[in-house]
Amino acid sequence: MAILKIAKLGHPVLIKKTNEISNLSDFDLKKIVYDMSETMIDADGIGLAAPQVHLSHRLFIYRNPDIKDEQQIKISVLINPIIDKISDETADDWEGCLSIPGMSGLVRRFKQIKYSAIDLNGNKVSGEAEGLHARVIQHEFDHLNGILYTSRLADKRAFGFSEEIEKFWKNNNDDASK
Repeated sequence: MAILKIAKLGHPVLIKKTNEISNLSDFDLKKIVYDMSETMIDADGIGLAAPQVHLSHRLFIYRNPDIKDEQQIKISVLINPIIDKISDETADDWEGCLSIPGMSGLVRRFKQIKYSAIDLNGNKVSGEAEGLHARVIQHEFDHLNGILYTSRLADKRAFGFSEEIEKFWKNNNDDASK
């Protein structure tokens, strides 16, 4: 087990498009995914993309927020993912990022998406997601393209330290816009 160092806002690895993984046997992907999983859990995250741990691979992991199992944490792996919106309907909600610790922003995302990818065994996987599950996949997918959530803010003023966002935006949205 290894807890990996998480790249922080400002590091160039976070703004570069990642490389597709053409041959699964070129890397020890099981070890990478295991170490990324340990890192994500240690940092109390819900998702983690390879660039966030200084790897330029098209791969991310995430926990499906719709599955609440106290006994076991189920982590999904998407390699070379492709995502598409199911409809044009969007929703604004608050996001944070392990690479931008202590900060939150109001981000606009598609409500429903479909995705396809390869799993660790080289099998094709696909599915649909909505709500928070769709938001997590879109957030992590953006990392693979060098995009941070700060470039998708629904309101440029709705970004700041999480504790201030809790006080002034989430609880008193009317006061925040003044």
